[in-house]
Amino acid sequence: MNVSELVLELSDTIPDFPKSGIVFRDLTPVFADADAFRAVIDDIATRFSGQFDAVAGVEARGFLLAAAIAYAAHVPLAAVRKAGKLPGAVISEEYDLEYGTAELEIRPGQLAPGTRVLIVDDVIATGGSAQAAARLLERAGYLVAGIGLVLELDGLGGREKLTGYDVYSIVAEPA
Repeated sequence: MNVSELVLELSDTIPDFPKSGIVFRDLTPVFADADAFRAVIDDIATRFSGQFDAVAGVEARGFLLAAAIAYAAHVPLAAVRKAGKLPGAVISEEYDLEYGTAELEIRPGQLAPGTRVLIVDDVIATGGSAQAAARLLERAGYLVAGIGLVLELDGLGGREKLTGYDVYSIVAEPA
Protein backbone atom coordinates (compact mmCIF):
# COMPACT_ATOMS: atom_id res chain seq x y z
CA MET A 1 0.00 0.00 0.00
CA ASN A 2 1.42 3.43 -0.91
CA VAL A 3 1.56 6.40 1.47
CA SER A 4 -1.56 8.14 0.14
CA GLU A 5 -3.56 4.91 0.50
CA LEU A 6 -2.31 4.53 4.09
CA VAL A 7 -3.36 8.08 4.93
CA LEU A 8 -6.84 7.60 3.49
CA GLU A 9 -7.34 4.20 5.11
CA LEU A 10 -6.18 5.20 8.59
CA SER A 11 -7.51 8.76 8.96
CA ASP A 12 -10.84 9.45 10.63
CA THR A 13 -13.62 11.82 9.64
CA ILE A 14 -15.36 13.43 12.60
CA PRO A 15 -18.58 15.35 11.83
CA ASP A 16 -19.54 18.48 13.78
CA PHE A 17 -16.13 19.02 15.36
CA PRO A 18 -15.05 21.44 16.72
CA LYS A 19 -18.38 23.09 15.87
CA SER A 20 -21.61 22.00 14.25
CA GLY A 21 -21.29 21.91 10.47
CA ILE A 22 -17.51 21.41 10.45
CA VAL A 23 -16.11 18.06 9.29
CA PHE A 24 -12.79 17.40 11.05
CA ARG A 25 -10.16 15.17 9.43
CA ASP A 26 -8.20 13.44 12.16
CA LEU A 27 -4.77 12.13 11.20
CA THR A 28 -3.74 10.97 14.67
CA PRO A 29 -4.52 7.33 13.72
CA VAL A 30 -2.00 7.73 10.86
CA PHE A 31 0.59 8.99 13.36
CA ALA A 32 -0.21 6.09 15.70
CA ASP A 33 0.72 3.55 13.03
CA ALA A 34 4.53 3.33 12.94
CA ASP A 35 4.75 2.29 9.29
CA ALA A 36 2.28 4.95 8.13
CA PHE A 37 4.00 7.66 10.17
CA ARG A 38 7.40 6.71 8.76
CA ALA A 39 5.96 6.72 5.23
CA VAL A 40 4.47 10.21 5.72
CA ILE A 41 7.72 11.61 7.13
CA ASP A 42 9.83 10.01 4.42
CA ASP A 43 7.48 11.22 1.68
CA ILE A 44 7.53 14.88 2.72
CA ALA A 45 11.25 14.87 3.57
CA THR A 46 12.12 13.28 0.22
CA ARG A 47 9.92 15.70 -1.74
CA PHE A 48 11.80 18.70 -0.30
CA SER A 49 15.23 17.07 0.07
CA GLY A 50 18.08 19.57 -0.30
CA GLN A 51 15.70 22.54 -0.41
CA PHE A 52 15.50 23.45 3.30
CA ASP A 53 17.83 24.32 6.18
CA ALA A 54 15.22 24.16 8.98
CA VAL A 55 11.68 22.92 9.57
CA ALA A 56 8.78 24.82 11.15
CA GLY A 57 5.82 22.95 12.58
CA VAL A 58 2.44 24.62 12.93
CA GLU A 59 0.74 23.92 16.28
CA ALA A 60 -0.24 21.35 17.16
CA ARG A 61 -0.17 18.31 14.86
CA GLY A 62 2.40 20.02 12.65
CA PHE A 63 4.83 19.74 15.59
CA LEU A 64 4.76 15.95 15.32
CA LEU A 65 5.61 15.99 11.63
CA ALA A 66 8.14 18.81 11.79
CA ALA A 67 10.06 17.26 14.68
CA ALA A 68 10.42 13.96 12.85
CA ILE A 69 11.45 15.62 9.57
CA ALA A 70 13.96 17.91 11.32
CA TYR A 71 15.44 14.92 13.13
CA ALA A 72 15.66 12.86 9.92
CA ALA A 73 17.23 15.75 7.99
CA HIS A 74 19.46 16.80 10.92
CA VAL A 75 18.28 20.43 10.75
CA PRO A 76 16.90 22.91 13.31
CA LEU A 77 13.25 22.96 14.31
CA ALA A 78 11.13 26.08 14.83
CA ALA A 79 7.73 26.13 16.46
CA VAL A 80 4.85 28.21 15.10
CA ARG A 81 2.62 28.50 18.17
CA LYS A 82 -0.88 29.63 18.99
CA ALA A 83 -1.04 33.11 20.54
CA GLY A 84 0.09 33.40 24.13
CA LYS A 85 2.17 30.21 24.24
CA LEU A 86 5.66 31.65 23.73
CA PRO A 87 7.64 33.69 26.27
CA GLY A 88 9.61 36.79 25.36
CA ALA A 89 9.38 38.91 22.25
CA VAL A 90 7.21 37.42 19.51
CA ILE A 91 5.71 38.43 16.20
CA SER A 92 2.14 37.42 15.45
CA GLU A 93 -0.20 36.96 12.52
CA GLU A 94 -3.98 36.72 12.68
CA TYR A 95 -5.88 34.55 10.20
CA ASP A 96 -9.37 33.32 9.42
CA LEU A 97 -10.62 29.83 10.21
CA GLU A 98 -13.67 28.09 8.80
CA TYR A 99 -15.36 28.95 12.09
CA GLY A 100 -13.72 32.16 13.37
CA THR A 101 -10.27 33.70 13.66
CA ALA A 102 -7.03 32.66 15.32
CA GLU A 103 -3.50 33.95 15.75
CA LEU A 104 -0.08 32.35 15.38
CA GLU A 105 3.25 33.53 16.81
CA ILE A 106 6.96 32.84 16.49
CA ARG A 107 10.03 34.07 18.29
CA PRO A 108 12.24 35.84 15.76
CA GLY A 109 16.00 35.38 15.80
CA GLN A 110 16.02 31.63 16.41
CA LEU A 111 17.52 30.99 12.98
CA ALA A 112 20.00 32.92 10.86
CA PRO A 113 18.50 35.48 8.46
CA GLY A 114 17.84 33.94 5.07
CA THR A 115 17.43 30.40 6.43
CA ARG A 116 15.33 28.26 4.08
CA VAL A 117 12.47 26.92 6.19
CA LEU A 118 10.09 24.11 5.30
CA ILE A 119 6.65 24.63 6.87
CA VAL A 120 4.89 21.41 7.84
CA ASP A 121 1.32 20.76 8.96
CA ASP A 122 -1.15 17.91 8.87
CA VAL A 123 -4.22 19.25 7.03
CA ILE A 124 -4.89 22.28 4.87
CA ALA A 125 -8.48 23.44 4.54
CA THR A 126 -8.92 27.19 4.06
CA GLY A 127 -5.15 27.77 4.13
CA GLY A 128 -5.24 30.40 6.86
CA SER A 129 -2.75 28.81 9.23
CA ALA A 130 -0.26 27.92 6.47
CA GLN A 131 -0.49 31.43 5.03
CA ALA A 132 -0.04 32.97 8.49
CA ALA A 133 2.97 30.72 9.18
CA ALA A 134 4.57 31.72 5.86
CA ARG A 135 4.04 35.41 6.58
CA LEU A 136 5.52 35.04 10.06
CA LEU A 137 8.63 33.30 8.79
CA GLU A 138 9.15 35.90 6.09
CA ARG A 139 8.64 38.76 8.57
CA ALA A 140 11.29 37.11 10.77
CA GLY A 141 13.74 37.25 7.85
CA TYR A 142 13.56 33.63 6.72
CA LEU A 143 12.78 32.17 3.30
CA VAL A 144 9.87 29.77 2.88
CA ALA A 145 11.37 26.74 1.14
CA GLY A 146 8.01 25.04 0.78
CA ILE A 147 4.90 23.88 2.56
CA GLY A 148 4.51 20.15 3.19
CA LEU A 149 1.12 18.74 4.13
CA VAL A 150 -0.37 15.33 4.65
CA LEU A 151 -3.96 16.02 3.57
CA GLU A 152 -5.37 18.80 1.42
CA LEU A 153 -9.12 19.42 1.43
CA ASP A 154 -9.92 20.65 -2.07
CA GLY A 155 -12.61 23.22 -2.63
CA LEU A 156 -12.01 25.35 0.47
CA GLY A 157 -9.52 27.75 -1.17
CA GLY A 158 -6.45 26.75 0.83
CA ARG A 159 -4.06 26.23 -2.06
CA GLU A 160 -5.17 29.48 -3.68
CA LYS A 161 -4.04 31.42 -0.58
CA LEU A 162 -0.57 29.93 -1.00
CA THR A 163 0.09 31.00 -4.57
CA GLY A 164 3.79 31.62 -5.04
CA TYR A 165 4.85 28.92 -2.56
CA ASP A 166 5.92 25.38 -3.35
CA VAL A 167 2.98 23.48 -1.80
CA TYR A 168 2.96 19.70 -1.61
CA SER A 169 0.29 17.46 -0.13
CA ILE A 170 0.45 13.69 0.04
CA VAL A 171 -3.31 13.37 -0.46
CA ALA A 172 -5.83 15.81 -1.94
CA GLU A 173 -9.51 15.06 -1.68
CA PRO A 174 -12.80 16.98 -1.84
CA ALA A 175 -13.79 18.78 1.34
